[in-house]
Amino acid sequence: MAIPSGAGRGLALIGATLDAVIIKICAALVAVMVLIVWLGILSRYGLSLGITWTEELSRYIMIWAALLAIPVGVFRREHIGFELMFSLLPESGRKPLRALLDIIAIAFFGFLAWYGVGMTLQGSNQFATIFGMSMMVPFAAVPVSAGLSAFQATVLLVRDVTLAPDEMPGVQMEEAE
Repeated sequence: MAIPSGAGRGLALIGATLDAVIIKICAALVAVMVLIVWLGILSRYGLSLGITWTEELSRYIMIWAALLAIPVGVFRREHIGFELMFSLLPESGRKPLRALLDIIAIAFFGFLAWYGVGMTLQGSNQFATIFGMSMMVPFAAVPVSAGLSAFQATVLLVRDVTLAPDEMPGVQMEEAE
């Protein structure tokens, strides 16, 4: 059952908005991480204070930033792909293959989100070495990232099945070769 173009267009707009928000969050996380690393360097070598938590906190922020970047790559189709396979297929064969790959991505990220939730819950009994933060916080990056990636892959699937390339808001379709 095909989703009406209106719903496909709306979902594509939600995906594009989510993409923009995630990019801003990643940029803010990287900026905070850089400031924390500089604080660690300054405190250790400039002020001889030896603030111990900067390395560990910057590591967890880096993990969140890196994993949150995955749904951005999914939405923009910037991850490793099957370009050779697409270039060998006629245009009529590309759309079904793209849909199949979207379905596989949704299943993979859904599986990762499901098991990531379990891993995150197990982290409730573990604490960060230096400042005692629950490890649920860094572990939660896995299911959050996977869930967002599954959603963005779903947006791609709906978009690719229901919309023509010129109807897609805020997103450029892959150019046909």
